[in-house]
Amino acid sequence: MDEELIKKADIQHIAEEGAKIYEQIKINYDPKEKGKFLAIDIESKQEYLGNTSAQALEFAREKHPNNVFYVVKVGFDVAETMAQSFIDKE
Repeated sequence: MDEELIKKADIQHIAEEGAKIYEQIKINYDPKEKGKFLAIDIESKQEYLGNTSAQALEFAREKHPNNVFYVVKVGFDVAETMAQSFIDKE
């Protein structure tokens, strides 16, 4: 991932818009896809489902290589997703 791209991205804006989009579409994924990950492109509002956050991002980057995505774990709130991401890194 290009570090300059991340530095230029408005992470707060991406988080807010991504959360709004997810609220509108989560019924399409929860509960049948619970535990999987969605990468959401806030510009196009397209979503990419993967078994892991890395896989969801890989699918998203194939279509939009220069974008930064909002990633959410289906069936979990944001705090649970963030906690899980820290556990996964240990």
